[in-house]
Amino acid sequence: MSNEPLIEVVEETGSTNADLLARVSGGETVPDNSWLMAERQTGGRGRLGRKWDSPKGNLLCSTIVNLVPDDPAPLTLSLVVGLAVFETIEGLLLPDTPMLLKWPNDVLIDGAKVAGILLERHGQSVVVGVGMNLSHAPDLPDRKTTSIVYENGKFENGPRSVLPILAHHLAERLAMWREAPLSDTLLDWTVISHRYNDKMRITGADGEVMHGRYRGIDREGALRVRPIGGRETIVHAGDVTLDWHDKE
Repeated sequence: MSNEPLIEVVEETGSTNADLLARVSGGETVPDNSWLMAERQTGGRGRLGRKWDSPKGNLLCSTIVNLVPDDPAPLTLSLVVGLAVFETIEGLLLPDTPMLLKWPNDVLIDGAKVAGILLERHGQSVVVGVGMNLSHAPDLPDRKTTSIVYENGKFENGPRSVLPILAHHLAERLAMWREAPLSDTLLDWTVISHRYNDKMRITGADGEVMHGRYRGIDREGALRVRPIGGRETIVHAGDVTLDWHDKE
């Protein structure tokens, strides 16, 4: 992997993820540490197909991770990217700002979403999309949102200056994922994530809802949950909602 990220910036596009997916599906070789950033997106997407508002001033970007035979389970890439985004945002905030990395990879500040991540795979290439609220917090009907500017009134940087920081953190995290025991990455994720027994509501892609309590993650980064009145189960994909103040 190149030490310096290859960054391409466009004024506007539908979705940087869709653009990179089109390139790799069309046979183009896109090397690791290549980034596509848009000043504005008109068709940004979140998990479960949600529309992601993409105003100018926020970081809207995608990159490629090309899988190789000795890589850990691809599912764990979601945790790797979440750690990189968390570390980037942490450096933009005032000390001791309350943060949490929500499974699998949303970053929350005091319970409000400040960043989201979308991973989409084509063959051996995984397109990683990141939306980070630097200047604006989009209105979402089902959850609170916030921005870096709101949380840190001294923050004056734009997306072009933040992207190289994110690229650096992700490159380091990918190197660790590939070269160190996977347990090191899982432990780092666990430390800044949920507490054991936290209440959760998990919505699957089919709309089915499960209420339960957090029991950690397994070796491949899947969510371990004990449903109310049931036995512990493993969740590989879904959208998690939690009550930040309800930690009994």
